Amino acid sequence: MRKYFVDRLFEYAKKDKNIMVLTADLGYGLFDDFRFKLPEQFLNVGVAESNLINVSAGLSMAGKNVFSYSITPFLMMRPFEQIRLNICYNHTNVKLLGAGGGLVYGPEGPTHHAYEDIALMRTLPGMIVFCPGDRKEVDALFDEIVKSKDPIYIRFGKKPLDQSIYPEGTKFSLGKANVVAKGKDIVIFSMGSMLQECYKVLRILNEKGISPTLISVHTVKPLDEKMIKEHAKNNKCVVVVEDHNIIGGLGSAIAETLIGCGFENKFLLIALPNKFITETGNADYLYSLYGLDAEKIADKILKETGGLK
Repeated sequence: MRKYFVDRLFEYAKKDKNIMVLTADLGYGLFDDFRFKLPEQFLNVGVAESNLINVSAGLSMAGKNVFSYSITPFLMMRPFEQIRLNICYNHTNVKLLGAGGGLVYGPEGPTHHAYEDIALMRTLPGMIVFCPGDRKEVDALFDEIVKSKDPIYIRFGKKPLDQSIYPEGTKFSLGKANVVAKGKDIVIFSMGSMLQECYKVLRILNEKGISPTLISVHTVKPLDEKMIKEHAKNNKCVVVVEDHNIIGGLGSAIAETLIGCGFENKFLLIALPNKFITETGNADYLYSLYGLDAEKIADKILKETGGLK
């Protein structure tokens, strides 16, 4: 997903000299086109993430359209103060490209895990939070992202499926959730890497006699409250699946939305626990270990809903 985004950005940057790409000594290979073909639009600030944000904000104030890249925990946890003040307080045109959302960097351990990022970014005034789970979401929203003047955090997770899960003709917009599949019993809200797993969950639940609606909340902030309330009202159970800490992520955002609208149906949040994950292994292994693969997600839904019988 991130390579697809960067490749598209390079083609855009060839025509727009105001686009700048910055990195904190990461992304070798990923940015070779920028480094060798557009060197005046590329800057490696070294292992200095706070400086990455400071320089990005300064370039934005000088009229540049800035894209800043690093591994997610390094990109936002080390320089959080600089993001808060220099990007959000000043509302600078900086897009933060975070690699490895969730447990993608599983073998590297807790220093490289990123399951608090959405909680951090959604608290910041003016920050848009975009978590694509399908290549078509990136493709359709790319121009809107590049042309936006708002700060945007883009969370890149696991490699998406080669083929889009969306029906042909689906329309996309930042801040608007998308229905991937329509059902009638329960609604599943998801985003990012978990969207693929939830798509597999549909088949499992259909075989068990449950018809789910699957909705991709690719934009966690601003949240599509209208769609969330509509589907919560019309389904027997609301399920949220995310590869984020159970505190502060998509599930929390949806729960906050439903609290004030008289929601009385069942609510189920399937997410990562509020603990440091010290086991090591690839992302698929860790997601399975913590109940975030398709089979375990489906089992949890069946158990909590009683099969809706």
